[in-house]
Amino acid sequence: MLGWRKVNCLNILRDQFTRLTVCEPNLTRGHRYENHPRKRNPFWFVRQHRVQHEDLTTRDNQEFIREVVNDQYGPPSLIKGVTTYPNAVSGGLPAEQVNTEWNSKMRRTGVIAKKIGDYPLWLKNGKRIRTTLLQIADNHVIKYIPPEKFEPMQKPKCTKNLHKFGCLMVGAESMDPTMLTKEYCGLFKDSGVMPKAKLARFIISPEAQLLPGTPLNVSHFKVGDYVDVYGKTIFRGFHGVMKRWGFHGQPASHGQTKTHRRPGNIGGGGEKGRVWPGKKMPGHMGNRYRISKGLKIWRINTKYNVMWVQGSSIPGETNNFVYIFDSYLPLCRKTISPPFPTHFESNADNFPEDIYHEDVHSFQDPTILYEPET
Repeated sequence: MLGWRKVNCLNILRDQFTRLTVCEPNLTRGHRYENHPRKRNPFWFVRQHRVQHEDLTTRDNQEFIREVVNDQYGPPSLIKGVTTYPNAVSGGLPAEQVNTEWNSKMRRTGVIAKKIGDYPLWLKNGKRIRTTLLQIADNHVIKYIPPEKFEPMQKPKCTKNLHKFGCLMVGAESMDPTMLTKEYCGLFKDSGVMPKAKLARFIISPEAQLLPGTPLNVSHFKVGDYVDVYGKTIFRGFHGVMKRWGFHGQPASHGQTKTHRRPGNIGGGGEKGRVWPGKKMPGHMGNRYRISKGLKIWRINTKYNVMWVQGSSIPGETNNFVYIFDSYLPLCRKTISPPFPTHFESNADNFPEDIYHEDVHSFQDPTILYEPET
């Protein structure tokens, strides 16, 4: 009887051991991988727009406030296709800094651009390509944070050795300070730059730092460069699996009843009888930050700060802001020295208004050439 108990216990332990080895591992993802937008602002968030109350100011007082703003920053004017102020940088432009020698391991700053539409281009071989127009909207450097002081709350995953890089804050589109809060205007107090409507931070090498007030234009890039574009996709609302994930759907006949656009089975049976994380199901579509990598610049317009970028799938709607920076892809990295840390404009620049890639056909050039007969 005692021997039978020992054999029975051994069998039970063996069954439990085999069950543990065959059991599927827990593949649930943590809270860091949840794919949904933030619903609350962080504790360091600074409110930008103030509440517009009916303070019953007279028309004379309103004109006086407008005159004070115009005396300090100048009247609103159209500069390079963007409505801005002539004296957005107090004290004039910063002194030209010394350029350092560039190498392939250095990282430059990016720019903030506005998506203004799609436009086709034709190559010299007759091929038609689709491009997106991105306008660099009145960019100025706001602040530089050195590596020893740069401690972000959320560390980027694509950047290794973050302690070796600094951070450069860039602003776009000057805005009337009377429409903003006092706390938000305080961010621009030490930089001498007029408050901006859009801010962005770029991780750069310490050698690529720029002084506050330095303007950034489309000449920061060259025709033929490859860039990455980062922006928020269009919010489409709640959609099913056919619209959201491109499912084929189920048959339209042969016994199908109200299941034409449904996903079908969403999980198996047995010990793993549950819905696995990451299952493609109906839900909200869009409203996520996405990045388009390795896009080629085909054309540049220096008069209006516009660039023609490869493809028409840039994330975001028309007139939305996107962030442009040098591509991180190994085969798209620069091999020739770019304007480092950026291109400083001067009166001696003789850039043409339109700069085309060597493969792009310009409509100012003839399309048919007649050669004399021999």
